[in-house]
Amino acid sequence: MKTKEAYNHWAGTYDTVVNKTRDLEAIAAKKILKNKKFDKILEIGCGTGKNTKWLAAKSRKLTAVDFSEEMLSIAKQKNKLSHVNFKRADITKPWSFKKVNLITCSLVLEHIENISFIFRQAFKTLKHEGLFYICELHPFKQLQGSRAKFETDAGLVQLEYFIHHLSEFFQSAKKAGFICQDMQEWFDAKNKNVIPRLCSFVFKKK
Repeated sequence: MKTKEAYNHWAGTYDTVVNKTRDLEAIAAKKILKNKKFDKILEIGCGTGKNTKWLAAKSRKLTAVDFSEEMLSIAKQKNKLSHVNFKRADITKPWSFKKVNLITCSLVLEHIENISFIFRQAFKTLKHEGLFYICELHPFKQLQGSRAKFETDAGLVQLEYFIHHLSEFFQSAKKAGFICQDMQEWFDAKNKNVIPRLCSFVFKKK
């Protein structure tokens, strides 16, 4: 099943089933960005809006983007705020978003083969000294076989994914013109004796 089709199918149960990756990412985002305010934010991969309302409270204007119509439909129902604009877009194509102060990208890049393109487009879209927050399934976890997946009446659906090692994030960011402000690894139950579930980054436009 193609990624877009899979997320359209997943939308109906995405908020209700247990998902450690989804829930830990929400914790990471709120911890990393908690003391910051932004004029304009671009939320890439808003999904069903798990972070949208929280991000909207931190900004004057928020554009929430996803390529799944069904995910966006649910996010719109949950976030009826006048300063939030929802938009369907394919971020593997050249971006046409207006300039922003923060871009968030949560659990998206595992589905994208060429992340260097994403970094270049993000750099172009950010204002001077703007921030690019990324949080992804850790490549070590992927090498163990973890990936985005969900159950249907017909059985298990596993989504297409690509492994991006930590060095690839850093090199792609550097080539685009970013500097790294923060990098963290996130563990289940804060147990650092196991492989981390997530990795997060905050890159700054020079």
